[in-house]
Amino acid sequence: MTKLNIKNMVCNRCIKVVKEELEKLGFTVTEIELGDVEVKENLIAEDYDKIREVMNENGFELIEDSKKKIVEEIKKVIINKIHYSDEPGEENISSLLEEKLNKDYASLSKLFSSIENITIEHFVILQKIEKVKELLRYGELTLSEIAYKLGYKSVNHLSSQFKKHTGLTATEFKSTTSLKRKPLDSIK
Repeated sequence: MTKLNIKNMVCNRCIKVVKEELEKLGFTVTEIELGDVEVKENLIAEDYDKIREVMNENGFELIEDSKKKIVEEIKKVIINKIHYSDEPGEENISSLLEEKLNKDYASLSKLFSSIENITIEHFVILQKIEKVKELLRYGELTLSEIAYKLGYKSVNHLSSQFKKHTGLTATEFKSTTSLKRKPLDSIK
């Protein structure tokens, strides 16, 4: 059995593509979730080469460096919390990361910044802004409800952060149909 770490797996469609591609190569996927895949086989160097090539062709990357694996774990925790959790976003991200990765936040933060060239805090803000864009496009929640869902202390804080990062107010964004959201794997 071999565990693989895959960069840029950010949604259920990514999981489907990675699983299908590995199965086309003849591997048995026993477990798969964002960023992580477990195959039944014990892999040899040639297998890694094939997997690396097919992942690159599909916009993914096989992560083999231990520091990059930790950074991808950090991203996975943040993306899951912001984009896929139904619980309000009140939970402190630093505490969540320490709990999930079993490492102190200061070392995680330093490592993340050294690899990604942005802070964890900035990455969280960018992820939240993309989630706000998504929720505004759906038009099902008020800005107050969005602020609560994403753990903002106030609507004003969300509004000022949104304006700072997009150059638009939430109302202006909703009325502008030409603006696109960014894919989660390209947010930096």
